[in-house]
Amino acid sequence: MVQATARHLLVSSEEKCEALKQEILAGADFGDVAKANSSCPSSAQGGDLGSFGPGMMVKEFDEVVFNAPLNEVQGPVKTQFGYHLLEVTSRG
Repeated sequence: MVQATARHLLVSSEEKCEALKQEILAGADFGDVAKANSSCPSSAQGGDLGSFGPGMMVKEFDEVVFNAPLNEVQGPVKTQFGYHLLEVTSRG
């Protein structure tokens, strides 16, 4: 089964998510931005979600994580939890 590693951040609004994406694209470190802004417990690890397979995360996550290019910020991605930025760090 394919496994992926990814990191993400979670915020409550699409506007905040887009603003944080622009910060990262302008050179801010994804992990630092996640630590400072994400409401997910993974923020303590810079948004690192570790390794997981298809079906272990919500559908919207799976669609991005198992299809998006590696090491590119994706999002905002809306789920029932809020708005996410995702970065797939490996897949194989």
